[in-house]
Amino acid sequence: MRGRAPSPRIAAACGHRPLGVGKKVTRRMTWSIVARDVTGALGVIVASRFFAVGALCPHAHAGVGALSTQALVNPLYGQRGLSLLAHGNSPADVVRQLIAADPGREHRQLHVIDVEGTIAAHTGVECIEWCGHVTGDGFSVAGNMLTGPEVIEDTAQAYADADLIVARAGASTVTEIAAVGAAALFVPFPSAVDDHQTTNARFLVDAGGGWLVQQTELTPELLAELLKNTGRAALLERAVKAKTMQKTEAVDVVVRACEELASGGRS
Repeated sequence: MRGRAPSPRIAAACGHRPLGVGKKVTRRMTWSIVARDVTGALGVIVASRFFAVGALCPHAHAGVGALSTQALVNPLYGQRGLSLLAHGNSPADVVRQLIAADPGREHRQLHVIDVEGTIAAHTGVECIEWCGHVTGDGFSVAGNMLTGPEVIEDTAQAYADADLIVARAGASTVTEIAAVGAAALFVPFPSAVDDHQTTNARFLVDAGGGWLVQQTELTPELLAELLKNTGRAALLERAVKAKTMQKTEAVDVVVRACEELASGGRS
């Protein structure tokens, strides 16, 4: 709609293809995204009418990678794919090895991401239309039985344009968010020793670079209200303030401090 400022977004999209006749319409589709965010966290989102989709399609392991196997699901792709990644295979090699050993490969859809954000994907020629995948910087979107390519294209654009990061507040997470310059809503891990994640979060929050909400207070309604009342310009302003807090010279500072301690303060 022209003349209206775009609202802030957290990446989210979905699609379906209506099938059937008369008044009864059955909506069938499968859609998923695998991604690595700026903190290095890996994840999979999948939506489908397929039963037990959460147990069969998404597979991930911290520090290794993530994947989604769908269409005519081959659940064996999950653990084998992660094992191949753990043993140093690239996502492209993982996809190649998995489908090479599978006579049903043309009915499968698979996309894989490793810990570095490298992507590889496969959509078999026998998957139900519309089907396909698209990859971006640190993410991949794939789907079948969709209305058309615009579903995954719009999903990819929404993810790439996401304005707000919702994250825990470990030290590495906070420093990486500052380094990339992104607005963030920090939800400290409630069981962190000495509640140190709250202290970490305040490093950026007190500088105007984000928000802090305890897990017991976080609800879908609160998040929706935050997005509703915070325009994209305000999110950009917080992102800029977060960026100013990055410590590009941190390693050098620590090294110099260690050297001074080791030398007893002598130059």
